[in-house]
Amino acid sequence: MTQEITRTEHSAPTRQFTVLLSPTRRGARLARLLAAAHLGDWGLPDEPAAHIVAELAANAAVHGRVQGRDFRLSLAVRREALLRIEVTDTRGDRLPPAPGALAVPAGDAETGRGLLIVGALADRWGVDVGPTPRKTVWAEVDLAP
Repeated sequence: MTQEITRTEHSAPTRQFTVLLSPTRRGARLARLLAAAHLGDWGLPDEPAAHIVAELAANAAVHGRVQGRDFRLSLAVRREALLRIEVTDTRGDRLPPAPGALAVPAGDAETGRGLLIVGALADRWGVDVGPTPRKTVWAEVDLAP
């Protein structure tokens, strides 16, 4: 299901895109490509948002995967000043560390840097739990200078 909405209310998103994707490498790659395409269509820069989407979608495919259940990517632009990225999966029992509680992996570790990258690129990020069995990892990027 793909949905794009344009609104004029101040409290509601002015632009929104939502899509369900398979929790696979291919689904994670498609999430990044779709995010970049929609941001380009909206006249917004696709970086750093595409990198954030790539990391969150990869985490959903690896750590949030449940056989037969998709993950959801949502993009919302509010008042042309804020981009909110949300990736929702159905593994609410597996939560990432809270922002500020992330440990830097050993220098030779091949994994464990995704949320550090999100934290470096996003202005804010966090995790919302529920409704069961879901969790949503979100990141916000300020668009106004």
